[in-house]
Amino acid sequence: MQAKKPRRTAERILEVTLDLFNRFGEPNVSTTLISAELNISPGNLYYHYPAKDELINALFDRYERALNELLHAADNVRNVEDAWLFFHMLFELIWQYRFLYRDLNDLLSKNRRLETHFQFVLKNKSRAVQTVLDALSRHQSLRMDGREAESVSTAMVVVLTYWLSYEYVRDPRHALEPESAGTALLRGAFHVLSLLLPYLEPDQKAHLLGLVGRYNTP
Repeated sequence: MQAKKPRRTAERILEVTLDLFNRFGEPNVSTTLISAELNISPGNLYYHYPAKDELINALFDRYERALNELLHAADNVRNVEDAWLFFHMLFELIWQYRFLYRDLNDLLSKNRRLETHFQFVLKNKSRAVQTVLDALSRHQSLRMDGREAESVSTAMVVVLTYWLSYEYVRDPRHALEPESAGTALLRGAFHVLSLLLPYLEPDQKAHLLGLVGRYNTP
């Protein structure tokens, strides 16, 4: 059996940094802590990433690439079940990079590149959500005019963007721990789609409520 090649140091640094940022929040993680966790010298860390912002930017680039790829799935939504899967997948990706959302306002205030690029993230999310609404209307899963669609899609993007902040405020000690992921993602996906309840056709409304009926979604 052929031995696996060791992971490149730069990739290991990003993986460990992502874990630490997610666990403790980016403002609470220093490069000294990262190098200690990796058992490498600070000089080795700085060789690959000379500043903490470069670590943040590299992780954000990975997130943005994965997000843009995932948002293409909006083209395949035809009914409530498709939409449920799409938004659940979005929340899974957001959870994977949850430090960005937990500390979003702080990060944007300190990092000009993130401030600029997060505008594109919001625009791409908005475009994908609008695609979902158009597809649901086209396949007669909901009834909504253009003016309603604009305000509803904006509200859905707001929930997508700030849901984990809400979860964190509800339970700061546990909300963003790995064992809380399943419940947090289900609640988030439901509350995004619950904005469509007044517009869904009766069978689709019943199907959505059936999908999440066994979960606690306060």
